[in-house]
Parts: sequence; C-alpha cells; structure tokens
Amino acid sequence: MTTPATQEDTYPRWNLDSIFPGLDSPEFNAAYEELQQQIEELQAYATESGISAGAAQDDPGAVASGWIERINAMQRNILTLRAFIFLITAADTYNTAAQKKLSEMVQMLIPVHQLETQFTNWLGANAEQIDEITDHDEVTRQHAFYLNETAEESQYLMSPEEENLASELFPAGPIAWGKLQGNIVSQLKVDFTENGETQNIPVTALINYRNHANEDVRRRAYEAEMAAWQSVEVPLAAALNGVKGGVSVVDRRRGREDNLHSAIRAARMDRGSLKAMLSAMQDSFPMFQDYFKAKAKRLGKEQLAWWDFFAPVSENERTYTYPKAQDFIIEQFNTFSPELAGYAQMAFDNEWLDVGPRDGKRAGAFCMPVTGRNESRILLNFNGSLDSVFTLAHELGHGFHNYCQAGKTPLQRVNPMTLAETASIMCETIMTNAALEQTSSPDEELAILEPRLVGDSQVIVDIYSRYLFEKEVFERRAQSELSAEEFNEIMEDAQTQCYGDALDPNYRHKYMWTWKPHYYQSGLSFYNFPYAFGLLFGTGLYAIYQERGSDFVDDYKELLASTGAADAATLANRFEIDIQGKDFWEKSFKIISERVEQYVEL
Repeated sequence: MTTPATQEDTYPRWNLDSIFPGLDSPEFNAAYEELQQQIEELQAYATESGISAGAAQDDPGAVASGWIERINAMQRNILTLRAFIFLITAADTYNTAAQKKLSEMVQMLIPVHQLETQFTNWLGANAEQIDEITDHDEVTRQHAFYLNETAEESQYLMSPEEENLASELFPAGPIAWGKLQGNIVSQLKVDFTENGETQNIPVTALINYRNHANEDVRRRAYEAEMAAWQSVEVPLAAALNGVKGGVSVVDRRRGREDNLHSAIRAARMDRGSLKAMLSAMQDSFPMFQDYFKAKAKRLGKEQLAWWDFFAPVSENERTYTYPKAQDFIIEQFNTFSPELAGYAQMAFDNEWLDVGPRDGKRAGAFCMPVTGRNESRILLNFNGSLDSVFTLAHELGHGFHNYCQAGKTPLQRVNPMTLAETASIMCETIMTNAALEQTSSPDEELAILEPRLVGDSQVIVDIYSRYLFEKEVFERRAQSELSAEEFNEIMEDAQTQCYGDALDPNYRHKYMWTWKPHYYQSGLSFYNFPYAFGLLFGTGLYAIYQERGSDFVDDYKELLASTGAADAATLANRFEIDIQGKDFWEKSFKIISERVEQYVEL
C-alpha cells in the first residue's frame, strides 16, 4: 500500500504492505475480527477470575499471570492495527475511510480501558501480596515492574462506575477535541508568493520557510503563518479548552496531587529529579541567550525576531537532497555502530519513511513502532536543511530503540517519554560530533554547529516556555475557559521569561499553542519536559561513550532494550548517573556550553 507521489511531492512515501495490504484486505479484517474475539475472551477471563469483582484472593499470582499472557497477545494486535490506521490518517488526513475506522477502533477499545482499570483496582486490593504475585512464575517475574507500577497506580482511581463513564466520555470529549486540532492544522492552506509565483500551500509547508536564507521570505512566511493561525484561533481555543478541561476534572477526581502529577509518574521520574533538572535548565538561559545574541549580531541585529531563530548564518549552509541525507546519516551512524547504520539502511530499503511535506499530511515528525511486525514507520516534513537531516537522524534513533526492544512483550515495551528520547538524542549527537570533525573551515564548522544549537535551544529554552505555558493554562482553566487572546498572552509571557532580551518583544510567536499537537494529547499532559530530560541524559551518555569507546555500545543497547522495565533513576544508576542531584544536569549543560562558546568565537 504505497501512496503514489504527485508533482507536488517527489519524496519517497512509506510502504505499509508488510503491515496490511489495505483497510479492506482480508488480512486486516481477520486481525480486526480476532481483536474483537480477544476483547470478549478477556472480558470473560476478568469475570471468571474475579478481576472484575476487585476483591482480594487466595492465589492472585495465577490470576495475574493469566492476565499478562492475554493482555500481551491482545496488545500486540491492538498496537499493530492502530498503527496501521493511524499511519494512513497521518499521511492523508483527507482519508475519511481511515478516519472512520480509527474512530470505530477508539469505540471498540473502550472495554479494554475499562478492563485495564479493573485489573489495576484488583491488583490494588491484593497489594499486600504483591511480592508473592510478582514471584509466582516466570511470566510474573518478567513483568514485575509492570505489576508493581500498576499496584501503585491503583491509588489514583475513581470508583469503577466513574472510571467506566470517563472511558466512554473521553472519545466524545478530549480525544475528539484533539482530533479536531489535528484536522484543522493539517488541512489549513494559505497563499504564499515566492519568486513571483503565488501558490496555495499547506501551513505545515509554510513553516519550513523558517530555514530560508532570505530574510524577506522568512518574514513574509511568519506573517502569513500568524494570519493563518488567527483565522482558526477560535476553534483551536475551544479544542484546547476541551482537552485541558476534561483532563483537569479527571485528574482531580482521581486524587492526583496536581495536573503535573500524572505526567511525572508517566515519565517515571520523581519531583526531586524534575526540580533539579528544571533548575539547571533555568540556570542555562543566560548561556543560550549568549548564543541568540551572537546569532543576532551575525544577522546584523541586536535581537532576534521569531523568524530568525532557524535562519542560516553560514555562507556554507548545507542543503541536502534526500539521497545525500541518507548517505550522510549512514556514514555518521557507522562511526558509532555498524548495527545502527545497518538499521538505518534497512529502514530506507524497506520504505519505512514518508518524507516530504504535502497537503493533508501531518506537521512535524514522528516514529511509530509497529509492534506486531517488529518494524517502525517514520513521518518527516523534510526540507533539505541540515536541521531536517538531524530530524531524520533523531527519528531513526527512535526506530533503533524499537529495534532493540524487538524481543520484549508489549507490556515490557511501554517506554516513558524521558527514556524514549535517549536513542534519538544520541543519534543527533553522533552526527553533530562526527560532522564537526570533518570540517575544513570555520564557516563549515559554523554551518554544523548552528542547527545543533537551534535544536538544543528548542529542547531547553522553548520546551521550558511550553512547560510554563501548560502549567499556567491548567491553573487558569480550573477557574474558567480561556479565550484565544488569553492563550496568546500566556504564551508570549512564557517566551519572554525564557528568551529574555534576546528575543524582539514585537515578534514573538503567540500562536505556538495552536499547532503543537502535544498540548492536545488527552492521555499525556506536559508532553514537554521529557524532551529536555532526553537531551541532557543522551548528552551525558555520549560523554560516557567518549570515555569508554566501543565497549559502551553493548551496554547502551541493553539500556534501550530495558527502558520499559525500570524507572529513570534505576536505569541511570547503571551508568553511575544520579538524576536526583543537580550535578549530572550541570555536567550535560557544560558540554552544550562548549558548543555555544565555540559558536560565539566563530
């Protein structure tokens, strides 16, 4: 099922045939029917075993073992089916058949969410026997982390009736609002003139002009983008109110400490670690502002306008055809591990990537595991810049992470966002450092440092502004709905706190909340600070790799394989890293500051 390219898109598109030949294929229909049967069988098991009753039992270990075997088999099917449908809609939001099937599947999975809640409640009722449960047999021993984590989560449940109601209402509430945002953003088009030719292009393609060498083009693209977001600010404000309002109510009714609480637990962090990291991030702002001011000076300004953040600064600014980008990545990955390079080549050869921007395609980039096939698919909006090459490397890192987990069960592959970014950041760092070693002039060096520092500043400075924005939105949304103007005000204030006087106050990006899908995820709030964790943790790991050399790689692969089986602090301790103190974070920032110093000198 390869989508044919058109004149507007000559980049490769992914091939989904190895997952299913199509939505109407016998293979897809058979898997879909099997899932319905698996759900019915799990419902019967929950009733027969006493899980649904939620009571303590004499032999809970056997019940837990039976649950794990059944839920793993079902999740393998769910994750494969859902990935296939989602990938179709992500590449073509106009595909109404796929949109309808995705909606059907959301409804179909409501009983699964209810059963998972019942199991959590049941495990909580048997929590006094958790050691006996986890040691019951090989199945429970291999899933001890899942069982312990689930037992702890049982503290944060509403009554079974309320949980069932929430699972039925969410698809018509926060989830639907999130889908609305995705459809609006992916289908929004604007007229834009370049080289005397006016075209009606997706706003997602317009965003790519931020890398353009000509400031007039960048400025006009920024102005067109602002006008586009203003034209849809009312429905998007309604969507964000709907998502945050629904999530806030459920968090409160579940007894969460605050809206951040569930995000910290999902990240498998503790508040002490988060506080230490956020404090180190704040301390780094002057260093990043030095970079912004040096860039502004290079561009002949005192302050950067928003359209300047991604502007090229070197006359040797590299541009890449997609084949050239592929070769560059394979070459650099090979300096770290032939296996990593081999994985990237396999992804290219097997057509696992959808590369170019086009009408109806989602903005941004992502890598999605296809669990039942031990494959991944990667979506990009490639524009030929070095930054987009690094994005490609970043997403291939996610794919390599999935590859390292191939022997794990679905329950063992549930990665927190914090650790999910480990491999992707490592791949970016590999490429930057290897490329810098090959430069032959200061201008070439600048051309490579620039996109890396753009990325670093996005993951630290801009991510912190997003964290501040979301925190303030949750606090104010608890009192009332917020208007688009209020969302704009909160966003601009957050940007001012983080960018300081390096950003021209007349040209901030007040509409960042409209197009970032992270804010509209009803299942995961604060989809921001884990990126910073990933950058700093990955940077710290790369420093260890530089000390240990190739001996590090096997330990690193084992770390990636086990990110679903322990919390962040435990896994970090394998490399003698203490994430609960500030020292580790500051050491990682020291590596980044060396890049900034190098940049300022150039």
